[in-house]
Amino acid sequence: MLELHAPNLDFDQGERLSREAYKRDFRQRDGAVRDRNSWKLERRQHFEEQGSPSRDALRRGEWELSLRLLDERRGALLASAEEDRRRRSFFHRVRVVEKPMTPYLQWELHSLRQRAEYGEKVRVVAAETLGAAERERPLPELVILGDTTLYEVLYTETGFSNGAVLYTNPRVINQWRRYIEALYLTAEDISTYFHREVEYLPPPHIRVD
Repeated sequence: MLELHAPNLDFDQGERLSREAYKRDFRQRDGAVRDRNSWKLERRQHFEEQGSPSRDALRRGEWELSLRLLDERRGALLASAEEDRRRRSFFHRVRVVEKPMTPYLQWELHSLRQRAEYGEKVRVVAAETLGAAERERPLPELVILGDTTLYEVLYTETGFSNGAVLYTNPRVINQWRRYIEALYLTAEDISTYFHREVEYLPPPHIRVD
């Protein structure tokens, strides 16, 4: 059991952004990051991602097609990896996993394993090991860009994107970056986790209405 206490995150210290405003703000700030790493903490076990043909195939219950469509984006992943190297800025992700896995999470772990092949730093932590961090509530969904920006990414109850809260207070950003870095150091690399826990799972059962 991990005894890493998560920092506080005060909604009143941030700026609420709509979904479109968050997308614009993220693109602008992410494009300006140089010589600094970025971090993501993913806690929810289900998202309704939009604009992904592979995710749409999963939603229809077409598992093999969803995996083939993931393979079709390898060129885009390679280009993104080359851009990261040019900027000397690399993305680190901590993915919390609950069991039994949701169909979405099983699919996402395939996606994250592929991202790791192109240089994204992805590690997995089991939800039951979080201990002190979740005594009051689940960890938030967070993205930290360099040293200057923290987003708490918001979702509806059904998992659709609902904008974000933007934080620029250096103390808040530093506290959460140190927490995610510490969590990352305790977590397992996606490649070993995937080969042990995901690779041989049967296709998930998708209820198609």
